[in-house]
Amino acid sequence: MSSAVAFRDVRYEAGGNTVLNGLTFDVRTGETLVLLGRSGSGKTSALKMVNRLLEPTDGAVEVEGVPAVDWDPIELRRRIGYVIQEVGLFPHFTVEANVGLVPRLEGWEPERVRQRVDELLESVGLTADEYRGRHPAELSGGERQRVGVARALAADPDILLFDEPFGALDPVTRREVQAQFLELRRGMAKSALFVTHDIREALAIGTRIGLLHQGRLEVLGSPQEFLDADSDEARAFRACLDDDGGGS
Repeated sequence: MSSAVAFRDVRYEAGGNTVLNGLTFDVRTGETLVLLGRSGSGKTSALKMVNRLLEPTDGAVEVEGVPAVDWDPIELRRRIGYVIQEVGLFPHFTVEANVGLVPRLEGWEPERVRQRVDELLESVGLTADEYRGRHPAELSGGERQRVGVARALAADPDILLFDEPFGALDPVTRREVQAQFLELRRGMAKSALFVTHDIREALAIGTRIGLLHQGRLEVLGSPQEFLDADSDEARAFRACLDDDGGGS
């Protein structure tokens, strides 16, 4: 199976500390690979290397078979959908303007942009006629997160990056948005790298789970392989399944 993203013996140092050490894995075309780990495990640093927000100290990250360092950063970021916990919507833009930003920068015709915005709003459970003219301050947290997902999909990228995107939502809304994401994934052939510290979310969303611990990849496999893994860190996360908090 081909790889959308590949990490090859990546090491990353920051502030005199080794954040990632010997990181090697592939994000297969069409899969959702979840990077699971505690705060400080290096998962967000790894994610940011895909769109060149960070550069490896050693080793290489490849995107669509090309070293990330050989991509123009602006072109690369426009080709990759990126969703973060804080959403990052422009507050003075309408929902329509936020979602249609990258297609407009890519020179799409206005009517094509409008059609794409409406299509994506409906796909994330927001009625286009009701929401396209609103501003972010007029939306709930769950609605803003849905708009963020729509914006990431707007230019139809093949690769999506999610950095704990649902972490700030209440449990009920979080589950609803997770279900919406899974529905979207079934209908779109996208490759996704998804960062979370929540084991329940990892098991629900990931086609495979990579467990990072102190900058190293400790486990990599299917959700069932993760549940069967003979690893102290995996056992620590599995213990959260017995807690009401679920690791979130």
